[in-house]
Amino acid sequence: MWSRTVSSLVQNIRRRLSTAVRRRIEDEGDWFYSSEWWGSESASNTILRSISDKGNGVVSVVAYPSSRPSEVYWPATERWLQKRFEETHPGQQQKDRFMILGYQWRVLRFNDNTRQSTAKILAAYQESEPGSVCIMQQPHCLAVPYLKSMVSVGLATIASCNFDLTNAVNGKKNMRILCIGHGGGSLPLFLASKIQASIHAMGFPAFSVMTQSGERAFSKPDTTDEVLWKGIHERLLLYESDAEKFILNSNSVYDMIFIDAYDGDDIFPRTLWDPNSPFLKALGNQLHPEHGTVVVNLHSDSELLNPDGSIPSVLDHILPMGKYVSQVGRAYKDVIVGSAISCGGKDSGLGFTVSVPWVCNTSLVVCRGFGTKSWNYSKDMILNTLISKSLEVERVLNLPFSCLQYIKRGFILVD
Repeated sequence: MWSRTVSSLVQNIRRRLSTAVRRRIEDEGDWFYSSEWWGSESASNTILRSISDKGNGVVSVVAYPSSRPSEVYWPATERWLQKRFEETHPGQQQKDRFMILGYQWRVLRFNDNTRQSTAKILAAYQESEPGSVCIMQQPHCLAVPYLKSMVSVGLATIASCNFDLTNAVNGKKNMRILCIGHGGGSLPLFLASKIQASIHAMGFPAFSVMTQSGERAFSKPDTTDEVLWKGIHERLLLYESDAEKFILNSNSVYDMIFIDAYDGDDIFPRTLWDPNSPFLKALGNQLHPEHGTVVVNLHSDSELLNPDGSIPSVLDHILPMGKYVSQVGRAYKDVIVGSAISCGGKDSGLGFTVSVPWVCNTSLVVCRGFGTKSWNYSKDMILNTLISKSLEVERVLNLPFSCLQYIKRGFILVD
């Protein structure tokens, strides 16, 4: 039985590797296009530049040209926009057409250095209003590999905790996901587009913005937002809040929590990983006791830095690094898994990290209820389970990339 299982697993891996080449062409966020994300200054255009009132220094959004989709595909998208208008405004006459101006990569930075987020946007206008341009972030496109890593390991893990991901994607089961941080919003937008369950500069749906009282900032979406986002922006709630205050003032229970919360100095605040902090304790109380899963983006450990703390020249074109992977991992596991029983869960949680391809990031995953008692699992069994479940994730969400390389690379269990 063991040999048959291994043989089946090997065959699945081979099939996935053979399709990776085909999928690479389909995935507009593939690493192949990374030179476009962080293009040359001569090709850049500053969209936004201002001083943050949240302590993050200078916030800027810079645009770079995108080579895809090719212009030959633009008419199909223009027809899609036209059809969306007719669906969202039945009975209204739409005499003029939507026209695409082009696609861009937009990079959100703090202090002209730290790259917080990269997103692809579509710019379009209506023929009758050529001066009114609408911006739409492309929800299917996850640029920068750490986002794909977080999605891959996070969803494969919660699926391994007996959560019915298929019914959640199909809208037959509720799934509550909290995203803390995440810059321009690529990850929550991607999840909201796949799971049925400064905004303009990054092309994020404005109707998703919430007030501090928990009401939508806009009573109803405008015409453009309805055309671009109907069916997606209803599932997004965007709060501008301090992470610790938000968690402490919330009574919600979440199935998954994604955290990517580096500040303007490129530091993951200690209040978000100190095992004695109110934040981490409250986070544990708001995570589902049976299958709750937390995914944290971390900059890799400092052993890769020069003795003076600087980044080696061969690495200076990629994301900067931090120092706290092992401490953060133990803190999250101790609090979240340790508090599972008090929340009514089972003592079967675990934590692990994986290294992210091409960039110096690490994805930390801590979950409850990994389908096995904690004293019986082995590293190989956990990894095989995750790889097997990642097949389901790829199929159900129709991902344009393979999860395999994001799950098996540098897999380490948190003690």
